[in-house]
Amino acid sequence: MKEFELKYGCNPNQKPARVFMQNGELPIEILNGKPGYINLLDAFNGWQLVRELKKATGLPAATSFKHVSPAGAAVGLPLTDVEKKIYWVDDMGELTPMANAYARARGADRMSSFGDFISLSDVCDVATAKLIKREVSDGIIAPGYEPEALEILSAKKKGNYCVIKIDPEYVPAPIERKDVFGVTFEQGRNELVINDELFANVVTENKDIPESARIDLAIAMITLKYTQSNSVCYTKGGQAIGIGAGQQSRIHCTRLAGQKADNWFLRQNPKVLNLPFKDGIGRADRDNSIDVYIGDEYEDILAEGTWQKFFTEKPSVFTREEKRAWLDKMDNVCLGSDAFFPFGDNIERAHKSGVKYIAQPGGSVRDDNVIDTCNKYGIAMCFTGIRLFHH
Repeated sequence: MKEFELKYGCNPNQKPARVFMQNGELPIEILNGKPGYINLLDAFNGWQLVRELKKATGLPAATSFKHVSPAGAAVGLPLTDVEKKIYWVDDMGELTPMANAYARARGADRMSSFGDFISLSDVCDVATAKLIKREVSDGIIAPGYEPEALEILSAKKKGNYCVIKIDPEYVPAPIERKDVFGVTFEQGRNELVINDELFANVVTENKDIPESARIDLAIAMITLKYTQSNSVCYTKGGQAIGIGAGQQSRIHCTRLAGQKADNWFLRQNPKVLNLPFKDGIGRADRDNSIDVYIGDEYEDILAEGTWQKFFTEKPSVFTREEKRAWLDKMDNVCLGSDAFFPFGDNIERAHKSGVKYIAQPGGSVRDDNVIDTCNKYGIAMCFTGIRLFHH
């Protein structure tokens, strides 16, 4: 297949629309459904991300993409019982590494992942397909599918779920182009390999970055490589737990991603784990309710006439003091940034979310201030010397 006609471009008024190869065949096969313009942008960016995560860690990888940035990205490490519960997979029995990766990627920020496009580094197995079957999602790209998994996925959305198979051996041209306002932009592809060497220049008093943290830092930096800039990514335990994308200010990235990381950890608090949901309340409504309950507007969910819709009894208030005390237990979090931190305020905010390890390019005129702030909290920070803007 040399080209594929699309229903429309980014918006319904943008016609005609297609994807095509100037030379050779498209590296994909549409197995089910009909992907749209944004679906394919998500698919191709997500595929690059998971391919690199697999290469860097040796583990199956998954990402949940929305509007050309990842909502979550992870590798296939086993889930704890608490993680299974907060990701709504505690009723699924034994999960495969590929299923673990997707459960983590989807579960990091379930609000943002609603209606995602999924990318998998490995063949989609039945266990992973059964997880995806239960979620609101637009489509998936993977290098292959087990027959039963393909059958499960093809039945989603009344048979219209987008299922794409990509050739894992496909290598794009070294030069990439795109048109903006009738003007063609051309650049070399970002083929930077992210590995341990990138984290060798530790500039803080604390020089200790253990192997587990280096893996999480690699996950952060690879995720940032395919996240709309400015971007910041918090990681822990083999997955992104907070991604701040497309912000004009870096401190806003750090705050946005930090709040998402905080929400991920707050979901693990016993008060949240034991919320008395009524039978039959769907996962999306549960996610929305939890998001309000752990936020500053928790009174909305506890108001008369509201809590009765979701809970068998009125939950107790999750006070600001209780939340802060719980968040103070979060530690060993990693943080990556796609460009330098210009001020120490980013480090101050990161510290509140348990960050202990940081990777960033360095190069700010205020590097000394940023390093001093890290030293104040015993944070180990490395300068990679590499910017990872993505637009």
